[in-house]
Amino acid sequence: MSSTEAKPVGGGLRLLDAPDRFTGTPWVSDRPGGRSVHAGTMQIDEAAAAYADEIARVRRLSPATVRAYAADLRDLALAVAPITRLEDIDLEALRQWLWVATQRGDARSTLARRTAAARGFFAWATESGLVPTDPSLRLVAPKRGRSLPQVATADGVREVLDTLADRARDGDAIVLRDSAMLETFYGAGIRVSELCGLDLDDLDLERATVRVMGKGSKERVVPFGVPALRALEAYLTRGRPALVARTSAPDSAGRALFCGARGARIVPRAVYDVVVRALGPTMGTAAVGPHALRHSAATHLLDGGADLRAVQELLGHASLGTTQIYTHVSSERLAASYRLAHPRA
Repeated sequence: MSSTEAKPVGGGLRLLDAPDRFTGTPWVSDRPGGRSVHAGTMQIDEAAAAYADEIARVRRLSPATVRAYAADLRDLALAVAPITRLEDIDLEALRQWLWVATQRGDARSTLARRTAAARGFFAWATESGLVPTDPSLRLVAPKRGRSLPQVATADGVREVLDTLADRARDGDAIVLRDSAMLETFYGAGIRVSELCGLDLDDLDLERATVRVMGKGSKERVVPFGVPALRALEAYLTRGRPALVARTSAPDSAGRALFCGARGARIVPRAVYDVVVRALGPTMGTAAVGPHALRHSAATHLLDGGADLRAVQELLGHASLGTTQIYTHVSSERLAASYRLAHPRA
């Protein structure tokens, strides 16, 4: 390759090869309105934008992960100011960034994600020739304490869902939707993003299954129970048509299974509000959220004797270790029951 021949690198940029790429190698953006810069003067925000594009388009990380990593890198750029050149960031600057985040009370999970964002970003920047060495190689993620998830009792969830089903008999479109949505959410144990992304075509009422597109664009088919089937049939017959009719743009609902109050596809925040209203009195609003219902479904499956591998497949966990946390919840519940019931406890 000649010194003027371009070669592709990540994020829609092209690096023009040169004998010494770290003393002024030109970069040319192939985006509209792009400009030539030099590897030695690459700005942090420019590189971060290219990396976000890379992980979204090429690595196909979830939109939520891309947004989180992009926000982390924006925070890094602010923290290291007045440094603006990518190659001027060293390990000490990265450690200082995480230390400041620790002092302001960022959660351990947030610190771990920020560490992952920085390491991924600088690994890409090094591979792409933007920096001569990776300053994040010895950046250690804070140890994540794995707290046990909050779980509602099976009786508590049953009471909530039965109450919603009774109210849905009046035919209110929102209540019909909420009943079907929570029955599906709990019955299938899916993620809130997966729930919001469901289309009509994903539903198989005959087999009582739903096709889910999970993390990493991995597809799985998940069963749901008879109560969810009945609630879905009622919602599709009377609830969804009424919700779609409320909007001035009926096409906005598209093929979405669950619609918001104005007829468009429901969003995670709306699901959160529904779960809090339904389960808040049972679990407390501080502990409840969409993930609490998923935690509860997983724990109740294990309490009922479900195989751990089957639960892993149902939940769409890539690692069995992620699923195993629910065995600890079940063990704690068993120990609590033992202490209450056994005469020699």
